[in-house]
Amino acid sequence: MLSEFELIARYFSRPPAPDSRTALGVGDDCALMTPAPGMQLAISSDMLVAGRHFFPDADPATLGHKCLAVNLSDLAAMGAQPIAFTLALALPEARAEWLAPFSQGMLALADEHGCELIGGDTTKGPLTISITVFGEVPPQQALRRDAARAGDDIWVSGTLGDARLALAGYRSEFTEGLAVNAEALALAAPRMHAPTPRVALGLALRGIAHAAIDISDGLAGDLGHILTRSRVGATLDVDALPPGPALQQRDLHLRRRFTLSGGDDYELCFTAPVRQRDAVYKAAQAAGTPVTRIGSIDAVPGLRLLDAAGEPLQDTPDSFDHFRS
Repeated sequence: MLSEFELIARYFSRPPAPDSRTALGVGDDCALMTPAPGMQLAISSDMLVAGRHFFPDADPATLGHKCLAVNLSDLAAMGAQPIAFTLALALPEARAEWLAPFSQGMLALADEHGCELIGGDTTKGPLTISITVFGEVPPQQALRRDAARAGDDIWVSGTLGDARLALAGYRSEFTEGLAVNAEALALAAPRMHAPTPRVALGLALRGIAHAAIDISDGLAGDLGHILTRSRVGATLDVDALPPGPALQQRDLHLRRRFTLSGGDDYELCFTAPVRQRDAVYKAAQAAGTPVTRIGSIDAVPGLRLLDAAGEPLQDTPDSFDHFRS
């Protein structure tokens, strides 16, 4: 059985990159970082608990990817460039056959985004993964939740709903005949297990978008945070929401439900002035990420849902709540 310091040294200690912002990393009481001159630090923390945020028998390599991806997604939503992260890890036991692929999956994504592991903690306990991520953004260029303005377009990146469809398949939520078959589950599952943080898009939208948020708990609820903080309302064309390829094959009711409130998508929802439509499309093209215009910001508070014919929909699905779901 590995000791605490042996597992840190073996799986989570690496020499700093040549362009590292870290003066002192893993191995001391604190890490020492030197932000680039004139930049603000963007900092976010997320905790993932076995049985709550992922299945206890989840593949460790994809779990390592996901637990960092959800944090990088927060930086993407702020238009921040990732630079470093810390990892606090509670483990029932220190097993090399779990730690090796977990660290490989996490550090591969970290290397992809130039995000250095600079410290953290380990202990024995129920499997829990807590990450704090650090990024940089120029002053006045962060994409904040409180910056949406009446008249803005509302956009979403990528597709929605396949992660929720995969979860439904694993839980056998549907009756026979409506169940998620093996082919559909295989198509949808990567969106649940290995989301893609839209960092490049967040960076490309600086100076173009007004407000942004990443979609972790469902579009309707997460957009609601922008509306509350910005003191505005919104009208959404629900049938314009882009379903994932597996969800696209399902009936209209389920497509609406899962694209609106499915959660675990880790796409970006953002607002931008109408005059910036061409700039949004160019930013999306530069980032290699498709975007879809799904509605508009209104001066009147509240969220209004319309179908493709412009008729109101009465039901507003609930998003995920950690203490109610």
